[in-house]
Amino acid sequence: MTSTFLPDKQTGPDTGLPPPSTAAGRERSRRRALNWLTAVGFQLPALVLFGVLVLLPILFALYAAFFRWGGFGMPSDYIGADNFARLVKDPVFLGDLWRCLVLVLLSLAVQLPFALAMAVLLNQKLRGRAVYRMLFFAPYVLSEAITGVLFSMIFAPGDGLADNLLGKVGLDGVGGEWFADPSMVMATLFLVMTWKYFGFHMMLYLAGLQSLPRELTEAALIDGAGPWQRFRSVTLPLLAPTLRISVFLSVIGAIQLFDLVWVITQGGPDHHSETMAVTMFQYGFKRYQVGYASAISVAMFGISLVFALAYQRFVLRRDLQGATTTMRGEGK
Repeated sequence: MTSTFLPDKQTGPDTGLPPPSTAAGRERSRRRALNWLTAVGFQLPALVLFGVLVLLPILFALYAAFFRWGGFGMPSDYIGADNFARLVKDPVFLGDLWRCLVLVLLSLAVQLPFALAMAVLLNQKLRGRAVYRMLFFAPYVLSEAITGVLFSMIFAPGDGLADNLLGKVGLDGVGGEWFADPSMVMATLFLVMTWKYFGFHMMLYLAGLQSLPRELTEAALIDGAGPWQRFRSVTLPLLAPTLRISVFLSVIGAIQLFDLVWVITQGGPDHHSETMAVTMFQYGFKRYQVGYASAISVAMFGISLVFALAYQRFVLRRDLQGATTTMRGEGK
């Protein structure tokens, strides 16, 4: 018998076929290019909208801040950094910074602890807790305009609901001009803000509480830890990432607060409830000093950006590192 030797399929320069490694490399490159083009195609509309609606206004506001401009035509009266120099001397803007700080401190000291306490309470097995959650979260769903009009009626001097209730319990002198008295307007505004926004933070805390492992709480209970000890030593440390996000959102919201104040007081009386955003609106759309209003907007953006970067660097760093590590681990 004779056997016929059949050579294996040859590749290389003698056969005209590319080596397997080269062909596979080209295929991988083609797939990577196709995936990249697909990703760009899906993201391009969002990037265009982000550039037109976010980046372009920011850059134009920065440009207009160096001009004395009334908002008509293109800016032409270049004044350099005079608008920013005016900012640091403007008592109204300096007062805005102080009021912003007061709102931040009150939010951290009153609003967020109150939201946390309600979240812990409604995380227990209570009859009708779903109804309570809905009622407490409902104010956040209302628009700021509706909330402003509602509380303008509630705190109306003399015939408002607040004054009527105080009068029935013999506290007629406590009420009065809630939003017209410089000594009361910020406290009243903060009361409205707490009613409006605490439900949002409460739902954040509820979501965080329901994601905590029950085994640790049960182990602490078996060890004899009381309710306060379990909350302080187990619940609070595990809830820390949610608390940090809540604090971040609360501070940014206080810096950018506008619509609620504008609907209720428009910054009055005599600037005592004015915020940076209200001042910017007043100068830009009431006094037609758009160049100075642009400088205020740039200052607001700078304050928010510096706070966000510092908060991410020093407070959220551990949370972000954990998320990055998890994503990398899942990608392996």
